[in-house]
Amino acid sequence: MANVSVAAEWQLLYNRYYRKPEIYQMRWKHVDLSRNKVACASFGGPIAVIRDDSKIVQLYAESALRKLRIFNSAGVLLSETVWKHPGGRLIGMSWSDDQTLISIVQDGTIYRYNIHAELIQPNVTMGKECFEQNVVECVFWGNGVVCLTEGGQLFCISDFKTMKPYKLADVPGLTEDDMLQPSCLAVREPQYTMSGNVEVLVAVGDEIYVVDEDEAQSIRFDEPGGEDSEMGNDDYGGSLIGPVQKMIVSPNGKFLTLFTHDGRIVVVGMESKQIAIDYSCESALPPQQMAWCGMDSVLLYWDEDLMMVGPLGDPVHYFYDEPVILIPECDGVRILSNTSLEFLQRVPDSTESIFKIGSTSPAALLYDALDHFDRRSAKADENLRLIRSSLSEAVESCIDAAGHEFDVTRQRALLRAASYGQAFSSNFQRDRVQETCRTLRVLNAVRDPDIGIPLSIQQYKLLTPVVLISRLINAHSHLLALRISEYLGMNKEVVIMHWACAKITASPSTPDTHLLEILLDKLQLCRGISYAAVATHADNCGRRKLAAMLVEHEPRSTKQVPLLLSIGEEDTALVKATESGDTDLVYLVIFHIWQKRPPLEFFAMIQGRVLARDLFVAYARCHKQEFLKDFFLSTGQIHEVAFLLWKESWDMGKNPMASKGSPLHGPRIKLIEKASNLFSQTKEHTFESKAAEEHAKLLRIQHELEASTKQAIFVDSSINDTIRTCIVLRNNRAAAKVKSEFKVSDKRWYWLKTFALATIKDWEALEKFSKERRPPTGFRPFVEACIDADEKAEALKYIPKLSDLVERGEAYARIGMAKEAADAAAQANDGGELLERFRKTFSQNAIFDTLKMPFQGA
Repeated sequence: MANVSVAAEWQLLYNRYYRKPEIYQMRWKHVDLSRNKVACASFGGPIAVIRDDSKIVQLYAESALRKLRIFNSAGVLLSETVWKHPGGRLIGMSWSDDQTLISIVQDGTIYRYNIHAELIQPNVTMGKECFEQNVVECVFWGNGVVCLTEGGQLFCISDFKTMKPYKLADVPGLTEDDMLQPSCLAVREPQYTMSGNVEVLVAVGDEIYVVDEDEAQSIRFDEPGGEDSEMGNDDYGGSLIGPVQKMIVSPNGKFLTLFTHDGRIVVVGMESKQIAIDYSCESALPPQQMAWCGMDSVLLYWDEDLMMVGPLGDPVHYFYDEPVILIPECDGVRILSNTSLEFLQRVPDSTESIFKIGSTSPAALLYDALDHFDRRSAKADENLRLIRSSLSEAVESCIDAAGHEFDVTRQRALLRAASYGQAFSSNFQRDRVQETCRTLRVLNAVRDPDIGIPLSIQQYKLLTPVVLISRLINAHSHLLALRISEYLGMNKEVVIMHWACAKITASPSTPDTHLLEILLDKLQLCRGISYAAVATHADNCGRRKLAAMLVEHEPRSTKQVPLLLSIGEEDTALVKATESGDTDLVYLVIFHIWQKRPPLEFFAMIQGRVLARDLFVAYARCHKQEFLKDFFLSTGQIHEVAFLLWKESWDMGKNPMASKGSPLHGPRIKLIEKASNLFSQTKEHTFESKAAEEHAKLLRIQHELEASTKQAIFVDSSINDTIRTCIVLRNNRAAAKVKSEFKVSDKRWYWLKTFALATIKDWEALEKFSKERRPPTGFRPFVEACIDADEKAEALKYIPKLSDLVERGEAYARIGMAKEAADAAAQANDGGELLERFRKTFSQNAIFDTLKMPFQGA
């Protein structure tokens, strides 16, 4: 009998059953759909209602001001606001995929609302042409809209996220003839077109045009059995359908349903151009609404009559004594009336196999076996034996049928039947029942009238749990969203964070400390949650103190420090950044404070932070030396300023202009002298002061030498090189002056002059210099200079004068005079070490063999 009562509610369309269970009794009051414009979101979403200003209606006990009201699918009021927008009458409104209400008025202005009836800024316009010509019709799809103007032009927004309108191609004849107007429009969504762009179908007279951004192309369709039905020419062949009064595209974009001028329902393939259905209605009056019911049938609604047409067989009629709204879904159509919400869908195969009258399928016998089992009848065992080979299939059918049911009692009965059969089946996946139970618990929770989201199981799988939770938190059903997240093992962070932000927004008068306790109590439920994101929202709401207290609990410095800066907590941000040890964060804080605070205040802040100070100094040395000088002066580090000045003088010397003349040498000298003065103010840097003073003196002399010799070869060379260069240039007076100014010792003077004269091969002057007085260095420099110049004859003038026999022997050896080297080595009092070394060097020379015996005896 249960099967009979279930199947009695079904309607047969040819060989397919349809059912229309009531989901809700609407809870709203005094809502007449015929007096209002209504926008219903898909996937059981909210319903927007506003009084239709294109109709003359009688006002009852209500304000003359129009109100935009938003209900859930059960008619529970979620929010409302007064509609007071300019721009002419409301042309159309619809919900986008992210449940934003898109409303378009006559001048092309788009107003957007969230589910709480809060206006989303900024407003967007469809463009200048829409403003001048006025919008007369608009067609929405999931995330876009097409608008038709009085001038016959089409404008499109293909994505509400970007909100960029653009013009579509002109329909032939439509823009030229003001009297010619489209009879209807339909949209083929971008994901179903070959080009990937939106296509608009426009019915004008006897023609149907497919319009995109580039062109408008007329199409024709083949009549059933036509001679050209298989031909694929450019004109598509066949005869015309005739003037079309209404048309809609199927959910998958493959079929187009047309209602013609003579009352025919024609369904044609978009790609094949073949007519699949051609049914003549009793009336040629166009229906008020048309909608696809899944992919199996088409619904047409006139006053009080809802007709469903399928591929074959007689249509099914449903009669209503009140206006209805058809809301297409992926697996059926929701039917909204003033008093109820129904869901018309094709009966699932699993449900049909169980509840169809007279069914003997394994699933039906299993369901019947449970009934016998409950009545303690032996018939239960008999049914199980009959279906033992198909028991797994029967269990699967019961589970599937339970998922498609809206009635909780029937869900429970079907799941009990599945569990009963599962107990006798050894090869069935045990987690299928648990999985379906988990899904149904979620669906039943959101189907509750207070939540009002009547999802079917197919819609739920297509929508995904993540999006469902997102919609719940947007509707401020945070508790249910949190419980579903926990139940499904999903991340709770998104739910808790959204709740925290909503709590802050809704609690403007709650003290910060009390609100912080409330927030922390919930935020601590989720490890790793971003306190910084909640603190950012608090700051945006003007709760800066609360934001500062929240960000203290953020464990990640990378999120904590930027937020502290944004709310003006620079001191705390600097502390947190330095404690983290992250140099990038420290630099971020330094640069922020640098721009916001006066220099002295900035210096005081970083002086006490070693890491921050060192990083600032390292950066400023390379890029902001003048500012770094101010920092060192403010902190009393005068010697550091001196070092900077000295380095600046060297950097100035690297300037290419410095090598061409004197303009830059004067400033360099002044910088070095200034550095010397600063060094002299500290006792610890006496050496640096003296060195800087000497450097300035040397640089001045070198500058004078370059000016007198007109050769840029002196500046930035050492004292030794300066003296050597002067001697090479035969400017002995200048060399002597440098020697005198810098107190060069006689020994160094002799070395420098000796090698300089050897460099220019002035052997006469060298010999004369050696005889001026006894050299303080001895004659070794003279010998070294001559040998280095490869002048053996000149070297022999000075080698005999070497007093050290070892040096004399080595000198002879270097110029290849083995005998003299051996004589000197023999006379040297070094225990024969030098002689032994020479013997190895001159191993082929017989001279050393003659000296072998005496020394061995010694």
